[in-house]
Amino acid sequence: MYGDILLSRADGVATLTLSNPDKLNAVDAQMWRALRSHMDSLNADPALRCVVLRGDGDKAFAAGGNIEEFLTVRATVDDALHYHEELVAAALEAIRNCPVPTVAQIQGACIGGGLEIAGCCDIRIAGESSRFGAPINKLGFSMYPGEMAGLLQLVGPAVLLEILLEGRILDAREAWAKGLLSRVVDDERVEQETNATVQRILKGAPLVARWHKQWVRRLQTGHALSLEEKRAAFDFLGTADYQEGLTAFLAKRSPVFKGC
Repeated sequence: MYGDILLSRADGVATLTLSNPDKLNAVDAQMWRALRSHMDSLNADPALRCVVLRGDGDKAFAAGGNIEEFLTVRATVDDALHYHEELVAAALEAIRNCPVPTVAQIQGACIGGGLEIAGCCDIRIAGESSRFGAPINKLGFSMYPGEMAGLLQLVGPAVLLEILLEGRILDAREAWAKGLLSRVVDDERVEQETNATVQRILKGAPLVARWHKQWVRRLQTGHALSLEEKRAAFDFLGTADYQEGLTAFLAKRSPVFKGC
């Protein structure tokens, strides 16, 4: 029985649910394929405003990969390279490349592949009882380099090595202290806080959210901005939303942005 990635959409917000409830939403090969496919489609949608990733139910965001299938999907080096590069790393990169804000709604276990998925999101909101880690050293295999990128960018080499070398499971407060999480709330408030976060994002100008993501990623390359890029940073001056934002501010009313 395979798991699935469920997609729902409303008012410019897409919700992707990692669904494999009999296995604490462990992500199998079919789910990695579906996750990449959904993200590729969403990333090309100009009407999209935000993406929420969550687990099915409240027991787990995702408790890692589906270990049972590793004997077949990773039977040889070629098989393993295909699985981890073309399925897992490609899906994670699609999340990281999303041009609009991504929010991870985390309840329960967020382990291994689940931690990798959450680590690629822009904002991560977790409940007090959620747990985090990647204890794959106890299974005799290492994290594929192509899957490390999001976590390395998020917490840096020292914390990532601590997680991988010890294989320890962290509680939500320690995960927050180490930079894995944006915020921790009471378990019963996780969905409420996620929805509030999405609403705050939706109140902003759509193009501005996309530009902020674009420039943050660009600055992380370490290369100096060209004059052309510096000028492009002021493209907002020609937008109707910029005029609306200023007009609304001066009129002391809420702006109505249209994404143009």
